[in-house]
Amino acid sequence: MKIQRILFPTDFSELSKDAERCACDFAKLFGADLHVLHVLNDLFLNVPPTAAAVMVPSKILDGIVTSAEEEIQNIPPAGWDSDKNVVRVVRVGATYHTIVQYAAENAIDLIVIGTHGRTGLPHLLLGSVAERVVQHAPCSVLTVRPHQAIAATQDVSR
Repeated sequence: MKIQRILFPTDFSELSKDAERCACDFAKLFGADLHVLHVLNDLFLNVPPTAAAVMVPSKILDGIVTSAEEEIQNIPPAGWDSDKNVVRVVRVGATYHTIVQYAAENAIDLIVIGTHGRTGLPHLLLGSVAERVVQHAPCSVLTVRPHQAIAATQDVSR
């Protein structure tokens, strides 16, 4: 399996940091380009265009996009050493669909995505972006559980 392009979708949360480290490590190990994608979830996909325009003025949306574009510049962190390209992209859309679409458009070989470790009712109510990406991705997907969840699991098993 030749891995030349790795996609790391991020929501900038602390829970995504372990997946970020993993994606960076794999990119370095395989000598792969690293694609970092942040999707601004389009909350208004099912709202009539006129209502969406009233609810989110374009200046506010532009400000949110600009803020995300600034934040994504911090990934990978300073000091990350690789001679490969880092591509940083911010898109607006349905999160899992946009991630899958980006992977297909850019011939991504591996997606490294964090999970929030939700179970039970929160999982049913909020769903799982990572789960949907696994189901629909055009390539292999590595899901990374947050460090805290792994530590808690290890403590319970002792």
